[in-house]
Amino acid sequence: MKTVKPFLVALTFAASAPFAISAHAQAMDHSKMDRMPASMSEGEVRKIDKEAKKITLKHGDIKNLDMPAMTMVFNVRDKAMLGQVKAGDTVKFKAVNEAGKFTVTDLEVVR
Repeated sequence: MKTVKPFLVALTFAASAPFAISAHAQAMDHSKMDRMPASMSEGEVRKIDKEAKKITLKHGDIKNLDMPAMTMVFNVRDKAMLGQVKAGDTVKFKAVNEAGKFTVTDLEVVR
């Protein structure tokens, strides 16, 4: 019986460990992910809408947003950025999530 008790204690601990890890993961503050520094991503300009302050980009992975490659419409922080590019241009850009809206904050043509 003396060898069974330590075994039961170890078994109980091992069985409860995943729940403790899961609880810790749920308690993490994920709100800071939107404020992570944006790294440069690469893409191709598909469409520009100056009036709506929007740009459509076919882009690769956007790591800071945990977003896979796709084509999508982004808001732009500064409308003047749209005058620097045209459809078909290859660009490097930074994008962030601002209050649920994916927004390009920096944009430059790759030459």
